[in-house]
Amino acid sequence: MSDIVTWVNVGPLSNIPQQGARTFQTEIDRIAIFRTLDDQIYALLDRCPHKDGPLAQGIVHGRFVTCPLHNMVFSLETGEAQGTDDGCAARVDVRVVNDTVHIGLNAQQTGLRHAG
Repeated sequence: MSDIVTWVNVGPLSNIPQQGARTFQTEIDRIAIFRTLDDQIYALLDRCPHKDGPLAQGIVHGRFVTCPLHNMVFSLETGEAQGTDDGCAARVDVRVVNDTVHIGLNAQQTGLRHAG
């Protein structure tokens, strides 16, 4: 995602299981934060573009997650569907600072409203 207005501390890296995920609810979105076996962190909106499946409940394998509803596979790095499937799960900026995970949120996600 772009247009980050704030970085939000979502807790320690140790709260996210290896090959698993945790979610964070924003003003308008639920974000899935994934941790790979080698401790890389990625974040996607927590909905499959096909049937709005909860990606955080999917299986993390390598740098991919498989949707629990219909086995569609998405890259954690880009959000792009793999193989012959079409679609993209929106990527969210994420970083780790001193073993603490932060996600980058835009104005809508933080509930900020612009005049006009």
